[in-house]
Amino acid sequence: MTSDLKQALRTHFGFDSFQPGQQEVIEHLLAGRSAAAVFPTGGGKSLCYQLPALLLPGVTLVVSPLIALMKDQIDALTRRGIAAARLDSTLSLDEYRDVMQRVRGGELRLLYVAPERFQNERFREAIGKIRVSLFAVDEAHCISEWGHSFRPDYLKLVEFARQCRAERLLALTATATPKVLSDIRQAFHIESQCAVRNSCYRPNLTLLATPVDAKSQEGKLVERLRARALGPTIVYVTLQRTAEEVAEMLCRQGLRARPYHAGMEDEQRAATQEWFMASSDGIVVATIAFGMGIDKANIRYVYHFNLPKSLENYAQEIGRAGRDGAPAICEMLACSADLNQLENFAYGDTPSEGAVARLMEEIFTQEQEFDVSHYELSGECDIKPLVVRTLLTYLELDGYLSGGTPFYSTYRFQPIWTSTQILAQFEGERREFLDQLLRTAKKGKTWFQIDAEAAAQRLATPRQRIVAALDYMGERGWLKLEVAGMRNRYRRLRMPPDRAELATALYQRMVSREQQEIDRLAQVVSLVEHEGCQVAALCGHFGEERGKPCGHCTWCLGDKAPVAMPKRTSRPLDESILRQAMAVRRNEPALQEPLIMARWLCGIGSPALTKAKLSKHTLFGALGQQPFGELWARLEQEINGMAVAAR
Repeated sequence: MTSDLKQALRTHFGFDSFQPGQQEVIEHLLAGRSAAAVFPTGGGKSLCYQLPALLLPGVTLVVSPLIALMKDQIDALTRRGIAAARLDSTLSLDEYRDVMQRVRGGELRLLYVAPERFQNERFREAIGKIRVSLFAVDEAHCISEWGHSFRPDYLKLVEFARQCRAERLLALTATATPKVLSDIRQAFHIESQCAVRNSCYRPNLTLLATPVDAKSQEGKLVERLRARALGPTIVYVTLQRTAEEVAEMLCRQGLRARPYHAGMEDEQRAATQEWFMASSDGIVVATIAFGMGIDKANIRYVYHFNLPKSLENYAQEIGRAGRDGAPAICEMLACSADLNQLENFAYGDTPSEGAVARLMEEIFTQEQEFDVSHYELSGECDIKPLVVRTLLTYLELDGYLSGGTPFYSTYRFQPIWTSTQILAQFEGERREFLDQLLRTAKKGKTWFQIDAEAAAQRLATPRQRIVAALDYMGERGWLKLEVAGMRNRYRRLRMPPDRAELATALYQRMVSREQQEIDRLAQVVSLVEHEGCQVAALCGHFGEERGKPCGHCTWCLGDKAPVAMPKRTSRPLDESILRQAMAVRRNEPALQEPLIMARWLCGIGSPALTKAKLSKHTLFGALGQQPFGELWARLEQEINGMAVAAR
């Protein structure tokens, strides 16, 4: 098999040899076994499914949350004459239709999709009709609650793989601690000998950590950029606003810099990425939205202007440097003032205990079989949509609910053909059915709208027939079809013995996750101040023991003394802002809980604050530099004191 694999590698990809671990993973897959690959960024994970896709029958389904990775890899595969395509939110209806026709026709070897795509009932029905030889999941650490970017959609991927009868699974990640890898293996039913972990040690990367205070951050970055030879550079920041401000500052200093973040228009982001790919000295100032999956081997510098959120994020981001094997420098400008903002991100996802109780009330007062909109629940309960999905997933995993196939409640269309032209294509019962279906549509200004559930009841026909008919007309180009109003089906399996106790347990689970995020930040600070080789400490975090110092980190290159970040200073609480906030609270139902009020003053949004237009209030974020825990405690003291005084 070895000689055949190497021949296929040369033929399809032009390489004479495999990178470490690749051949072992591929051989497991070709033998029919599921496998896991934990390779550092740039370690060649993608070849582990791209080569098997060409050697196995059917299609390889690649699940990835990264649109940039999908686009970049598909472009590269297409240049090699390999049939690959993607389904994501950027595709037009015509492009989506073309991809699905190629899938059904057996033309594609690789199809890239986001995990959310499996919420689409039309996609799940279509993919269930084709042979899926390999189901590959990138960023597989998202399956684990111990991973740094847990996503509830990932918990259901194994079930989706089973439903589409995938013959083998492949889990891939660049960052997995031993605990996370154990979770991945258990979820994907991967035997221990089929989990391949490569060393995360990169001898060509110099890792530096430089303590700075907030006033000197910008000056230190400019100093470093000017002192070192020009080369492609990524500067990572926390906030979209910071990306814009720092890029503008660098331009004023005569440096070629552009911002990149998720708030930019798609065309603007694409133009920035293409400019950077072609540049030999460009600087991109970016949030973590940038760099995932880009194939630029000669990045010479990665600067962390703000602290990374975790060691996992840090390892991924520095992994984008020096992929050509040449020396590269990764420097963290370690500023303790960044901790407030990063901690606020963690606190911002945790709902109040009252909000979780309201969600439990909504769920367990439904009929045994029911459907809900996650976004409607988000607004009604004041819990972020992603967190609503997480909590409902917990209820599924704990045996309270069983999730069904999501569906869209509303279909709308613009006619390309007239109804007379469409009906002329059919005879008998099918023509009569379509005539009745089109008559159920309600006309708006430019779109017709059909409620699929109501139409099914009115026509006494299965809802699926309604959906199939609309899809058929859309695929033929007779209608321009769009869907809206996703609703998720559930079946209640059992009632909780005590709804309040369940709400409290789920709330504590979210608080525990919040604390994990805070602990991850503490691990970043510990790495900066580590008394010893920082590279060895980073490798140790991922379960790899190094026998000797690296020789190319701040500790090894310095005087063998630990560095200390400037202590975080807490500004005195602005009492005038607190008084103004309490005055606003008197007339605002959304601000009654101390937790919600603390979020508001720290600039942490929520559905209730958005609905009440409080996220646009002048006091929103007015105390953003205040440690969240201290502010929350003070507000609890104030509000509880007022309640006692009122009795």
